[in-house]
Amino acid sequence: MSGDDGLPREPRSDAGAADVRAGTFASGRGRGGHREETAAPADGFRSYYGRPVLKPPVWEWKVPAYLFTGGLAAGAALLAAGADLTGRPALCRTGRLGGFGALLASTYLLVADLGRPERFHHMLRVAKPTSPMSVGTWILVAYGPGSGLAAAAELLPAPWRGTRPGRLLHRAGRLGGLWAAAFAPGLASYTAVLLSQTAVPAWHEARRELPFVFTGSAAASGAGLGLLLAPVAEAAPARRLAAAGAAAELVAARLLDRRPGLETKAYTEGRAHRLRRAAEQLTLGGALAAVTVARRSRPAAAAAGLALLAGSALQRFGTFEGGVASTRDPAYVVVPQRARRNAAAEPGLGR
Repeated sequence: MSGDDGLPREPRSDAGAADVRAGTFASGRGRGGHREETAAPADGFRSYYGRPVLKPPVWEWKVPAYLFTGGLAAGAALLAAGADLTGRPALCRTGRLGGFGALLASTYLLVADLGRPERFHHMLRVAKPTSPMSVGTWILVAYGPGSGLAAAAELLPAPWRGTRPGRLLHRAGRLGGLWAAAFAPGLASYTAVLLSQTAVPAWHEARRELPFVFTGSAAASGAGLGLLLAPVAEAAPARRLAAAGAAAELVAARLLDRRPGLETKAYTEGRAHRLRRAAEQLTLGGALAAVTVARRSRPAAAAAGLALLAGSALQRFGTFEGGVASTRDPAYVVVPQRARRNAAAEPGLGR
């Protein structure tokens, strides 16, 4: 969604929701000219004059796909840097080329969702540390040149690699790969911060767990790419990264499911629940296969890699669906407001 200046806008509360006050609605003047107020029923919630309390996000499937490909680019960059430093050329090549390809896909999806390419340029006119969108845009811009240079070094034809320009490009590619890896953690996590700073209840209330979910998922997807395309003999770092990333993602996701508050229901019911459960099963299965049968079998390693990639993608789509679901039900806004009002009204609290 965007404003008149062409910049993207985060989902926000509808102006009509300002008339909701702790579950009561002004009903006009009754007999004798006295003002009457009617309490909202405790077992249901209706929005003001039929308008939603929150405006649902207008983002399409491109946004969760963008979240996935950005995380994949970050995880692949970390894997490639480790492979380069430990002398695993095939795994390094997989990570560099796969990471740059994911970056191109992520950039395309972001620009396509913005609607007009110039809007991406508009975001580069300022640098605002308090805006996750601005910080994330600059992280993406800083990450890109290093990833592109590393990928260019991998695409250099073999006859040219022994020449002086070829050796210079190889060194530049190594520096570029390390540069991209330095920005990879920010690239993996900034999208979680971006979502959690919106008015969408399920995203905002998950602000403590969501960065860990996304970072672990990014690591698992990068490892999945390495398991899928690299030879088994060089895939040991990918197997270890798969185990670490999957553990971080699964633990953070379960903490999110068990946190107190109504907003948790958005992730544990409906389409979001089905997507996230499938994501957890695929991620867990892929990680277990990575540290067991994938050590000896190329088909098993490829299957583990595909499971990790699919699990990471479904985790992003499930998180996205949970946020959208929480904007459709007024209870996700009204119930927490009532709880805060009641807490403030208790003696010794909020006074």
